[in-house]
Amino acid sequence: MIRVTRGVTTAVTLLALAGASPGLAYAQPGGAGARAGGAAVNGTELPEGWRIVGSGAGRQLVWTADRAVPMGDARVEFRAGGRLLGHPVAAPDGRSFRLPLGDERVDGGAALSVTAGDRRLDAEEPARAPRLRPATPGAPVARPEAPLPANPVDPGVPGPYRTTSGEYALASVRLPGFPAPVEMRAAVTVPRDAPGKRPVALFLHGRHGTCYTAGSEEDSGAWPCPAGMRPIPSHQGYGAAQRLLASQGYVTLSVSANGVNGQDHAAEDGGAQARSSLVRLHLARWAEWGARPEKAPAAVRKAAAAADLSRVLLVGHSRGGEGVNRAALDSLSAPPAAQDAYRGPVRWKIRGTVLIGPTIFGQNPVPDVPSLTVLPGCDGDVSDLQGQMYLDATRGVGRGTALHSAVYVVGANHNFFNSEWTPGQAQAPAVDDFWSDGEQPDPVCSPGTATRLTAPQQQTAGAAYIAAAARLFVAGDDRVRPLLDGTGRRAPSAGPARVLAHAVGAARTPAFVPGSADAGAALTVSGAGRLCAQIDEDAARSCLAPDESGRSPHFAFWETSPEPGRDAVALRWTRAGTPVTVRTARPVSLAGAESLALRVIVPPNSRGTELDVTVTDASGRRAALGRVRVDGLPGSERMASYWAREVRVPLAPAIRAGLDLKRAAALELTPRTAAGRAWLVDSWGFRPGLPAVRPAALPRVDLGRLTVDEGNSGLRTYRVPVTVSGTGSGQVRVFSPAPGGEGFTSRVVTVRPGHRDIDVKVPVEGNTRYGWDVTRDVFVKAVRGAVVGAHRGGVTARNDDPMPVARVTPVADAVGEGQALVWRVTLSQPADADVMGGFSFLAPAGGAPELSTADLDPEWVRDTYGSVPDPARPLSRPEYPDSYAAFAVPAGETVTEVRVPTVKDGVAEPVEGLRAVPFVYDAEWRQVPGAEVTGTVRDAS
Repeated sequence: MIRVTRGVTTAVTLLALAGASPGLAYAQPGGAGARAGGAAVNGTELPEGWRIVGSGAGRQLVWTADRAVPMGDARVEFRAGGRLLGHPVAAPDGRSFRLPLGDERVDGGAALSVTAGDRRLDAEEPARAPRLRPATPGAPVARPEAPLPANPVDPGVPGPYRTTSGEYALASVRLPGFPAPVEMRAAVTVPRDAPGKRPVALFLHGRHGTCYTAGSEEDSGAWPCPAGMRPIPSHQGYGAAQRLLASQGYVTLSVSANGVNGQDHAAEDGGAQARSSLVRLHLARWAEWGARPEKAPAAVRKAAAAADLSRVLLVGHSRGGEGVNRAALDSLSAPPAAQDAYRGPVRWKIRGTVLIGPTIFGQNPVPDVPSLTVLPGCDGDVSDLQGQMYLDATRGVGRGTALHSAVYVVGANHNFFNSEWTPGQAQAPAVDDFWSDGEQPDPVCSPGTATRLTAPQQQTAGAAYIAAAARLFVAGDDRVRPLLDGTGRRAPSAGPARVLAHAVGAARTPAFVPGSADAGAALTVSGAGRLCAQIDEDAARSCLAPDESGRSPHFAFWETSPEPGRDAVALRWTRAGTPVTVRTARPVSLAGAESLALRVIVPPNSRGTELDVTVTDASGRRAALGRVRVDGLPGSERMASYWAREVRVPLAPAIRAGLDLKRAAALELTPRTAAGRAWLVDSWGFRPGLPAVRPAALPRVDLGRLTVDEGNSGLRTYRVPVTVSGTGSGQVRVFSPAPGGEGFTSRVVTVRPGHRDIDVKVPVEGNTRYGWDVTRDVFVKAVRGAVVGAHRGGVTARNDDPMPVARVTPVADAVGEGQALVWRVTLSQPADADVMGGFSFLAPAGGAPELSTADLDPEWVRDTYGSVPDPARPLSRPEYPDSYAAFAVPAGETVTEVRVPTVKDGVAEPVEGLRAVPFVYDAEWRQVPGAEVTGTVRDAS
């Protein structure tokens, strides 16, 4: 089989994309469409660009694009029919991605796709008007709602203190699994002359490019920075928020994490543990400086002495959000020593976290530390808004006293919260991550629309809500709680930004919560509704239809699907007055609550959905609590805008009717609009205020990875490494590969430190054929009374057989115009994996005439270089440096051919030639060059 594709320009993109948790950002539709031809599986042709290679446990699903994709926070994902297959590993060409399949079956007719942050990477998407555009020409997507009432206390107003800024740079540190040292650098903004000890806010940026060339558009993801390039100062991008907090009396520091970004490709968790280590290493330094201020850098000497590390707020953007979540967990429960760079005592207390457009690959948030998650409505990077799981995945896990809030910022994108990621403000190249087609702009998120925020508006709003979290979580000022808890208030200082909020935890008690053991265990649904699965490829079970998949932050995909217990209640009615009844398996208590809070999703751009709310107790008494109205968010089909609005009804009518609120048994929702759809995410007994947050001592689970040699023969069985630390007992759900390899099975396990409660065995079969490493993954999620650090682990059987020797021989290396130059690649023996390589073209020796792109078949040129250059270029000087003609010897075979097809151009020319160095990729994806080859083409005129 012949495969020809274009090579990557540098190893930088490879490092940004390769590994167990590769990340891509702001991928434009069709921006990396595949060129390579399809292959057949089970007699059915795979889509263009896809192949399945290898055999048995070594099978791999491979997709090849025509050009690289930028670095960012969202991960690359392979899907089949909407089902997540896994996260592929990038090849050195920056365009080929491979996913170990093992025994997983993939039908040739399956709808295979590649996504990053829910954006397609493998297909040109035709320009089309979003389906949710209203029928009336020229009308807005959704009529603006009336502004929310202003909160009496505005946390975004600058405080009384003048501020001063500086920066420190310490000796770099080593983090486990990272070959290069990571910088210890931070930008500091502090109040001047503020009395006493001052609370601390630490910022951590996300996975952005690491280096740039001044005065150009060139950037990279390498670390350390190549010669001539400078580090991108991402840590300097939160200046507005730092100055606001410092004026209010906070010591602030923003940490640089380029060294993590440039090396997290190989990290099992995408770098979360490394970012946690980096955050805690900085906090440890501040603790040391507080004790001995004379040891502090000059820029922070006075601030270090005044820093009160018993009151710390962590602010993380994108993967930095997942990093500070892990840092909060690690500050309560130490990670395994082999995974962590910090060994000292915890001399600080994390009072809360702010997570801006965050990733949450593990979907295991810290349950007992208050959090605010900022969801940018126009996020073009982490576009599935998976950070919603920082709320939803805490339900029933910990004490339930910590407030977990989400604010949805209409019209905000991912990048502009950081000025160093914002065009016109950044020192390095920067882009708007929400890609917009100029001919068909998005009606909600394209710049210039009524709903899209400008960069200064977005940064002002972000700073105001970061300050709200600081004032609530650190200062304990309950007057700002209505901005974050779903009460429906706005901060005037946030300007025109429309910021909507809902929350779980704090003083709420669980009432009707699908999938939660705290709320009467199983729910049953009757009437015009059904219990639906948030994640399920079965349309009959799924909450959203297949064409709506990925449109709800609440229904964000995880590593495995379906997931037991991740349910909601779907309502669909065709006439008013059709009730839906949700009944608990056992009564729940609403005693002491002021109102019943419901989180309800309605379709984007819909207006005026009205529901009557009734509660029934265990003895059958009923009480109508009132009517709620729910409006949809502004949305298009490119947005995750199926997001729940919080509505409340008072419980006073139930008390007057004599209901036993200690034994509530059923919730009835009766639509009063003619027809529609809605989804109940959950409901809670609400009362105002914040209880004291006392994190429980919970058992902690961390999975590890065991790497073994496959051996030459026989079957060996290995156990997945599991560490259970902490105290007490709790429950987690363990996901293991299903027998036969089709998906995963899961079970709930009670874990206790010192016991082998999670025992997953993996068989490994040895052989003597070269192949790729074979990986079996296991995942774990917290269910109740437990926390999870490293959520992913398993066993990897390492190939221990030598790669076959490749020999290149000419078949036709002297031809006339219109014929093809042909070389044969022969392996010394077959392998269990494709042996891949390419021909790198050099200029002919002695200045002899050289073939150009005009002498070759245009389709071959397009497949090799991505486009047909105009004017034509010599083969040795391609438009894109380091381009090459690629080949692959398929698994189980020993021969393939490389063809360079020429054309008759009708121009009188001398004999022209090419010169190339063939190479193959070894097991570490390094190029192993072979003997040089040459070819000549005679003129046919």
